[in-house]
Amino acid sequence: MRTVLKLATLLILATAAGLAHSADNRRHFDRDAGHYVEVSVADPYLELRTGPGRGYPVFRVIARGERVEILFRRTDWFKVRDEHDTEGWANVGNMRETLLASGAKLPLEDLSHRDFDNQPWELGALSGNFGGGNVNTAYLGYSLNENLSTEFAVSQTLGHASNSTMLTLGLTHSPRPDWRVAPFLDLGTGVVRIQPKATIIAPPDRTQQIAFYGAGAKWYLTRRFILRADYRHYVIFTKLDSNEDRNEWKAGFAFFF
Repeated sequence: MRTVLKLATLLILATAAGLAHSADNRRHFDRDAGHYVEVSVADPYLELRTGPGRGYPVFRVIARGERVEILFRRTDWFKVRDEHDTEGWANVGNMRETLLASGAKLPLEDLSHRDFDNQPWELGALSGNFGGGNVNTAYLGYSLNENLSTEFAVSQTLGHASNSTMLTLGLTHSPRPDWRVAPFLDLGTGVVRIQPKATIIAPPDRTQQIAFYGAGAKWYLTRRFILRADYRHYVIFTKLDSNEDRNEWKAGFAFFF
């Protein structure tokens, strides 16, 4: 139980650090801000096209040192307005080299990553090994922010001596959600119903409280789909003098909506 409490403390501290990191990025560039972000051209020139694509013609070239306002973004293209109120489209490759008023480069969101504002829900299925038996899990998660989410899961375990059904509720913290392969820590509790397989004298089913902590990683295949791998250590609280420990490894796929 002390290990679980220590993990909870680390999870809270890591969450606070992650929130501070994400808040710092939002101060530089926030697509949902009520004002336009202004940057200066650092390359020899910035080409403006009539539409968001290379098939559209270049109609204006902005020289180095001039400033533009970012109106909004569409995938890899930015709608901008120059100092003469001319509006056009600039490619993300050129916008990466523009500078904020502080002199820092414009931080750009990787659109291969999740849109937390518009896709807060995560639904997935995992399969693996739980204490030597096979386990299948379905889960539903909801993002409280970019770093912290809650997850509810239902698992069915098929073992040699018994089968079991688990219901768990936990917190998941991702310190770097901006990475393509994003690590995470999780911590939670739940219940498990253990159904021993029939013997000469069949023991009764039992329901026990459980707690877990673990770690894993989410690999963003696209903006909406991920490959996920988990490790968890479970403690099953029994009425005996000692509790039971189980290790779980599993992997699967999930999507955001």
